[in-house]
Amino acid sequence: MNIFEALRESHENQRNLSEQLIQTHGLTEERKELFDALKNELYAHSVAEDRYLYIPLMFDDVGLDITRHALSEHHEMDELVEQLEKTDMSSPSWLATAKQLSEKVHHHLKEEEHKFFQQAGKILKDSEKETLGNKYLKEYKKYKKQQ
Repeated sequence: MNIFEALRESHENQRNLSEQLIQTHGLTEERKELFDALKNELYAHSVAEDRYLYIPLMFDDVGLDITRHALSEHHEMDELVEQLEKTDMSSPSWLATAKQLSEKVHHHLKEEEHKFFQQAGKILKDSEKETLGNKYLKEYKKYKKQQ
């Protein structure tokens, strides 16, 4: 499995979890479980993606620019997760922030799949794509188990 195929699987999980999360109401077990699952998915994905896609791309001038933008979006999502962790889940502002996070996740994934992957695909050799995909999956699974 190449790096882009591996990343798309996690992207689908992120989309589904974020959509389910914003359908929840109040301080419920479902909301807690979905939020924890989304946090874990975002964390495992970003750690592995940073290491096995973004860092290799930073060695190319074109890759450096697109990677900076993607990393800044990861940072924005991290800040929204932190804000949610500090807010009472029963508060209306919690849901408003969760919706912002869901929108940011969807925006980032769409941009990554429709622009970033095409540019990255031109930079990376086919053999690198396979190797990075395998390394990404190993790292991703390691962090999924930790949480």
